[in-house]
Amino acid sequence: MRVYLVTGATGCIGAWTVAELLREGERVVALDVQPGPGRMRLLLEPVELERVESVVGDVVEPAQLEAIVDGYEVTNVIHLAALQVPATHADPRLGSLVNVTGTTNLFELARTRPRLSHLVYASSVAALGDPGPSTLYGVFKRANEGAASVYWQTEGVSSIGLRPHTVYGVGRDQGLTSAPTHAMLAAATGAPYRIPFGGALQLQYARDVAASFIAASRLEYEGASVHNLGGTETTIGEVVDTIAEVVPESAGAIAHDGTPLPFPSGLDSSSFSELVGQLPETPLVDGVRETVRRFRELSLREGHLGDAVEGAQAPDPLLDRRVGHEERGDAPSR
Repeated sequence: MRVYLVTGATGCIGAWTVAELLREGERVVALDVQPGPGRMRLLLEPVELERVESVVGDVVEPAQLEAIVDGYEVTNVIHLAALQVPATHADPRLGSLVNVTGTTNLFELARTRPRLSHLVYASSVAALGDPGPSTLYGVFKRANEGAASVYWQTEGVSSIGLRPHTVYGVGRDQGLTSAPTHAMLAAATGAPYRIPFGGALQLQYARDVAASFIAASRLEYEGASVHNLGGTETTIGEVVDTIAEVVPESAGAIAHDGTPLPFPSGLDSSSFSELVGQLPETPLVDGVRETVRRFRELSLREGHLGDAVEGAQAPDPLLDRRVGHEERGDAPSR
């Protein structure tokens, strides 16, 4: 029987990964430094939440990780815990500790626990760039990719790293590229919103991203590789038009600026498709429709919509520098 450990389980991708595993009948241990269900309760009904084996722990503490992996007889690890761009910019030492040392702790765990399958971990499009990453967050993710290669070459520890681009969906409430999701929330609740950038990008529905991590973890795999994730290449203007198609009354209330983001608008994901096969991809209009529907459901539940918009109006300290990406913002989720 497989037992999955998901680190950073109350983050966006973490919550979706836990939800998908749970609904597929898998046993999942949800690890996070934050107590409580966090974003998981945006996706799971109360009766489903009762089946989640939640554990409070910190990836920077090796003894905690060892006790959890041994105590729950974990077989598969999906490592998503991280501090994202705003947090690493505000506290680089903590960002390095969580993002680099925390990931190294997982590699060490895999080295000393032969029963564990290969480690699956989150890298990021932020790790790329010419001549290199433009943020400390990206530098830390790039370092983890290098460490993965060395652990395979010197210790025989297998791993698969996945680089999401721009994730959207319920629970994506932190970081600059969460703005498309904030726009969907605004449309769902009848509020105006302006996306603070423009240009083209590769949108990835959170459920599809979670499914990619799960598929990678289920492989019989040896080696160390890193892969870009696929998604819908589109423009912010097309995102706004799609929101208006799903919520006609939002037309004119959702707008965007013109400055593009400082990373590639799309990435080649063919190596990942070759590894796991062609996974289903949610069309943008369907992802927007599902996101709006869920936001409207949550708006009827006292307290839940507040979780859905956590950080939505908070200023991003890097906004004017037009950098930022992915899973985590200021809230600890490691």
